[in-house]
Amino acid sequence: MAVRRNGCCCSCRSQIWIIFLYFVFFVNIASCQIRYSIPEEMKKGSIIGNVAQDLGLDLKRLRSGRARILTGESPQYADLRTDKGILVVNERMDREQLCGDVTPCSFSFEIILENPIELHRVIIEIMDINDHSPAFKSRNIYLEISEIAAVSSRFDLENADDPDVEINGLQNYLLTPNEYFVLKQQTKADGSKFAEIILQKPLDRETNPQLSLKLIAVDGGTPQRSGTVNIDITVQDANDNAPVFNQSVYRAKVIENALIGTYITTVNASDADAGSNGLVTYYFSNLKGSLADIFNIDNVSGKISVTGSIDFEKDRKYEIRVGAKDQGGLNDASNIIIEVMDVNDNAPIINVMSFSSPVSEDAPPGTTIAVINVKDSDSEKNGQITCSIDSNLPFKIQSSLTNYYNLLSDVVFDRETTSEYNITITATDSGSPPLSSATTLRLVISDVNDNAPIFTKNSYSAHVVENNEPGVSIFTVSAQDADWNQNARVSYLLEDTQVSGSPASTHVSINSETGVLYAARSFDYEQIKALQLVVKAQDGGSPPLSSNVSVKILIHDQNDNAPQVLYPVQTGGSLVAEMVPRSVDVGYLVTKVVAVDVDSGQNAWLSYKLQKATDRALFEVGLQNGEIRTIRQVTDKDAVKQRLTVIVEDNGQPSRSATVIVNVAVADSFPEVLSEFTDFTHDKEYNDNLTFYLVLALAVVSFLFITCLVVIISVKIYRWRQSRILYHSSLPVIPYYPPRYSDTLGTGTLQHVYNYEVCRTTDSRKSDCKVGNAGSQNVPIMDPSSTGTMQRIQSEKSILDEPDSPLEVSSIKCGCA
Repeated sequence: MAVRRNGCCCSCRSQIWIIFLYFVFFVNIASCQIRYSIPEEMKKGSIIGNVAQDLGLDLKRLRSGRARILTGESPQYADLRTDKGILVVNERMDREQLCGDVTPCSFSFEIILENPIELHRVIIEIMDINDHSPAFKSRNIYLEISEIAAVSSRFDLENADDPDVEINGLQNYLLTPNEYFVLKQQTKADGSKFAEIILQKPLDRETNPQLSLKLIAVDGGTPQRSGTVNIDITVQDANDNAPVFNQSVYRAKVIENALIGTYITTVNASDADAGSNGLVTYYFSNLKGSLADIFNIDNVSGKISVTGSIDFEKDRKYEIRVGAKDQGGLNDASNIIIEVMDVNDNAPIINVMSFSSPVSEDAPPGTTIAVINVKDSDSEKNGQITCSIDSNLPFKIQSSLTNYYNLLSDVVFDRETTSEYNITITATDSGSPPLSSATTLRLVISDVNDNAPIFTKNSYSAHVVENNEPGVSIFTVSAQDADWNQNARVSYLLEDTQVSGSPASTHVSINSETGVLYAARSFDYEQIKALQLVVKAQDGGSPPLSSNVSVKILIHDQNDNAPQVLYPVQTGGSLVAEMVPRSVDVGYLVTKVVAVDVDSGQNAWLSYKLQKATDRALFEVGLQNGEIRTIRQVTDKDAVKQRLTVIVEDNGQPSRSATVIVNVAVADSFPEVLSEFTDFTHDKEYNDNLTFYLVLALAVVSFLFITCLVVIISVKIYRWRQSRILYHSSLPVIPYYPPRYSDTLGTGTLQHVYNYEVCRTTDSRKSDCKVGNAGSQNVPIMDPSSTGTMQRIQSEKSILDEPDSPLEVSSIKCGCA
């Protein structure tokens, strides 16, 4: 078998013609057309051609593009081997079965590749081989010829049928030599050959009543094939006029799908003989294939009608030879050509060759969604097809190759608006009435991360009570993402912000999945009153998108701080007493208890109560201001030493309190106070070591003098700094001092200021105390372990002292009695 490829001979000696009809680039679809010619009856697996080489494709492209053959509803006679890039025979191909008499015989299919989509048409022409011998339908042909048949009379013989075509088909008829007949070969309009014998010598029934001849049909193939039929001729007596048709060719038309019994035409032949020799009967001569099942002729009237199914798509024209013979055996023949008229009886057939779903929502307009093949078996207008889709859908459909259409996107998709489309493709022919068919494609739009999370509020505020447990839930923020699946999965993060000089994460934590804010520590309202945070919501897309929201957490105060007493100052070992002269009036202000509470609101509202007292009938405490006043006249019977216990309570729930002990000395003179609050002992060691103690005292006094100077200067500086701090603080409590009262070193509030002259000896019983003029205030400090009395030097630090308060040190005079 010789095969050519563009004029070059291949090893298999097959001839392949590759014809590139066109190469189209349309909407990212490459297409071309190639043609192969192969002989019929090739074995399964035989190589047809190298598609990869002929299309200019490499094997990797065939595999990655999932190359495959599209045949629609037709059988698949060829198979594509993508590993070698060749086409091979998949099923035995019989040209006569596929095409019959039609030449050239070919079939086509498409090869489709994806990513990107490429569509190539392959046409395979099947070349005929001489695999059939001419054959007659009958083994014998019986003829009855009158002995008076005129010389040159013609007698049609049965045709031989050879399914092969062209040179392999029927070429000639041969007749065995005889003296009466010669063979003449005729050709019909469709190219088929038939034979007839011509009488060249008058017959003589008496001499030869029977004649036997052989008719041989031969084709032109190599090797040559032939078929034989016997011709038995009976010579009849005396009928010298043959029937004659009134037309040599009859023409008629019939529509396809005509009902059985539909009238087509009538043939007519006349015979000049009379009697039985003039009776003419009609018959079909040499009917091919299934024509006997489709048409019928009335042998008496010559009326031709439909007896079977007529399909325009199978046969568009029929050519029938009709004969007429009389009773004497004379006959004539004529041709009838019947044209079939097409009826729009076939709806278009839609085949989806390739469909890409899902499609990303960011696919650009013009993206190929599907490739469809539409066929209509009807012809002309009845076979002209238009494809359409709903005009409201964002798609368009365009034609590419013959009978192929591409479904293209027409806009940019938005999955959040429309997540899927049901696309109905309708194919309609141009017949009357038009026929149509439809198919629906469900296109899913895949998500792209193009939407950032959006919080449900522009900002959030939450409240939490101080002293909370670490890990307690405070508040929940929520954000929504319009995307889908992983792109819509929202995670919550705290932005790196500072709260009171420390990262926000040290105060608050957040659940990354639920958005719940948790306290990372116990809050103290007195330190932090509000937290200002920034929460970020981030989706799980790639790259991720995010948005921020401001969250304000307000901390509410709790009554977690007890009041703090600022005055009177509680010392460790010394007793601090307030002096009250016995001559004071009722309502005399002894002192004032000053306290503060660092809580806020009603938790910082303070009240003062007298809890215990040496004499409850002598003093009272102001409920709101903490002032201790006398409530009756002081008498001589009242004890000099009065001890008051004052409780300070806030207004919280539950309330907290603090207590302070106030020592009051009821006396008119300082020695009287000393005698009550001190207990001096006389020790012989003072007498024995007087000189030692005097020297020691001198050294101590010198050291104390220098120390006092340093302390006084330090205290001054410290109080000045404390006043500046208090000035900028938010404490609401300011000590209240009535008119005409002064505060010296923050140690007390008495009505007058006194100077004392004290003379001490080793015998305290001989000591003398002289009260001087009013000029400065002194508070006696009694230290039971001390043998002397000195002016009190304030060493406690009070934040309520004014920096510019007068500091007056009373003069001390010491002498020996």
